[in-house]
Amino acid sequence: MEKPKLQIFNSMSKQKEVFKPIEEGKVSMYVCGVTPYDFSHIGHARAYVSFDVLHRYLKYLGYEVKYVRNFTDIDDKIIRRANEKGENPLSLSSRFSEEFLYDMAELNCLPPTHEPRVSDSMDQIKDLITQIMENGHAYTIEGDVYFSVDTYPDYYCLSGRKPDDNRAGGGGRVAVDSRKRNPADFALWKAAKPGEPSWESPWGPGRPGWHIECSAMSLHHLSHCFDIHGGGKDLIFPHHENEIAQSRAACPLSNVNFWMHNGFVNRDNQKMSKSDNNFFTIRDIIGVYHPLALRFFLMRTHYRSDVNYSDRALEISSDRVFYIYQTLHDCETALSPFRSENFKGQVPADVKEQIEKFHAECLASMSDDLHTTTVLDDLVDLLKSINGALKKFKGKKQQQGLILSLLALEKEVKDVLGALGLLSLLASSEVLQQLKDKALKRAGFVEEEIQQKIEERNLARKNKEYEKSDKIREELYLRGISLMDEPKGTIWRPCEPPEMQSEDNGVIPR
Repeated sequence: MEKPKLQIFNSMSKQKEVFKPIEEGKVSMYVCGVTPYDFSHIGHARAYVSFDVLHRYLKYLGYEVKYVRNFTDIDDKIIRRANEKGENPLSLSSRFSEEFLYDMAELNCLPPTHEPRVSDSMDQIKDLITQIMENGHAYTIEGDVYFSVDTYPDYYCLSGRKPDDNRAGGGGRVAVDSRKRNPADFALWKAAKPGEPSWESPWGPGRPGWHIECSAMSLHHLSHCFDIHGGGKDLIFPHHENEIAQSRAACPLSNVNFWMHNGFVNRDNQKMSKSDNNFFTIRDIIGVYHPLALRFFLMRTHYRSDVNYSDRALEISSDRVFYIYQTLHDCETALSPFRSENFKGQVPADVKEQIEKFHAECLASMSDDLHTTTVLDDLVDLLKSINGALKKFKGKKQQQGLILSLLALEKEVKDVLGALGLLSLLASSEVLQQLKDKALKRAGFVEEEIQQKIEERNLARKNKEYEKSDKIREELYLRGISLMDEPKGTIWRPCEPPEMQSEDNGVIPR
């Protein structure tokens, strides 16, 4: 069966296009990074999980990927925050850059190939500005350097905006400055101000404007032409529009084949953002939910659509991740005695057909602009098949067909989880324990208290005090703890609390 061709929605053409890299077998990709002046929020998680899925899927398809993601480690916001805290701006941004990397590792995002920082890229930035000026697309005023949009006829080619839409002071970091030839002109270099970090340049001491850095760093690491440039859809204008203008002003042949943009995370139908102070940090959320549950939640919505945040959605995602890892753990436990056996024979035809069908549909969904939602839904059928086979499994060598089925199903599930970034490096038992620990934290319990409740319930049942027994079980259920009576005794697992089943207020619980 012929594999489907990867199609990606291109923000430049406003349609899906078949992806064909500039160099066969290799992909060059640049994604705009964070401005690290505080802990990263869930909107950042949305962007970098989205592009991590792309990164992983390209590798899954066999491409060698060169992935560049920058740090804007010197910026007005960083300077302002550093002044508030009485800290050196570069020290503050370095500290929060490390916090960001910690969050990315927690979310199981693969590290990019290169992670350049503006403060380490000054030579490339100044060289690029010099080239733009020599080509007649920029001018200086009192140590500032501005890009002249009037010299670039294709300005607005990405955003589709009109000049009247771009009034200075209307948002998007378009600064009001009466000295500019056109209000839309944007800073390439900012003259030094007292108390701010600065670097020497041909135009006097200062620091880069916001947009020039990405053009310089992508040029340095990927050349003038590369395959994919990504970021949140809020970057389409002015940031990416300005990147295109200044890159082509420096080199007319400069080109990005695919522009990709992810949707927002919304709360109360409004985009979460630091500037509006209506956001949750990644650290807030993974304090009470497993990072894989947050990743799963973000992947349940197509990357180009906005995600509506709610605690209920996170509870559901946590429950799904628990189900995945409980199934894997049960399968691994059942197969453990047979791992070293060299089983010969064919996987039963019905199981083989199911796996092949799932695999083909998975490739079709992912190759259709990364439809992770469909893949996560379809994955449930394989997990159900594993659990169905486990119920029939007696742990005997004679059940070779079941063993081969379980091995094949397990492999397919883990391969897909790996491609999606949902496969932990930890043992399944450790992930389950982590999920339970987070559930206990949300419920306000510790493990010893749960075991005590179980013992109280067991005693009540022994004494035929069924009303008391049911009350204990109901109290725990209302707090997100489900008790299950099994042959070896009563165990517990996390569940979605009934209060969450109609809750959608986006409040970090307890």
